Amino acid sequence: MVEAIIHGMILAFGLIVPLGVQNVFVFNQGALQPTLTRALPVVVTAGICDTILIVAAVSGVSLLVLTFAWLENIIFGIGLLFLLYIGWTLWRSDAASMQVDGERFSMKKQIIFAASVSLLNPHAILDTIGVIGSNSLNYAGDVRVAFTLTTILVSWLWFLGLAVAGRYFGKLDSSGKLMALLNKISALVVWGVAVYMAIRLIGNIG
Repeated sequence: MVEAIIHGMILAFGLIVPLGVQNVFVFNQGALQPTLTRALPVVVTAGICDTILIVAAVSGVSLLVLTFAWLENIIFGIGLLFLLYIGWTLWRSDAASMQVDGERFSMKKQIIFAASVSLLNPHAILDTIGVIGSNSLNYAGDVRVAFTLTTILVSWLWFLGLAVAGRYFGKLDSSGKLMALLNKISALVVWGVAVYMAIRLIGNIG
């Protein structure tokens, strides 16, 4: 069981550490919200969404995405639209006003955005299926449960850590200039993923 837990930790970190839309958004909200508590909705939402994806991958449910091409295309299409909108919102964000009241990213908007970049990101879905799902087949019973819980725990701790790091980053930026730059970089990352998704979608349809 120890081997499965270590295996799960390595795989989870390998998938979640690279820069991506989900990580950027969690860090961004940790930095922009006036308190860490106000950023918890995005942390909890991202954690729940990752938990859903991991459980679906381990149980084999998520293989439906690979089985039905039309379903994958729908997810790509919806995800593309969401990412374009999120990128535009981040690009136009006024960091100073968001630090004061957080109106532009209320609890509701944080939850919606976090869920969209988590569940409507085909790249993340396919990675979870291909890596977590396939590797879970090496284990059975309680050992597989331990493997699954480990990957889920790593995911939750990572998102919390990102929000905390973002919060400290926000405190260091009294002028708001770094926050404005962070928003622009975040928008470019989001749009970059959107371009990747558009290329994949066009390739699938063609």
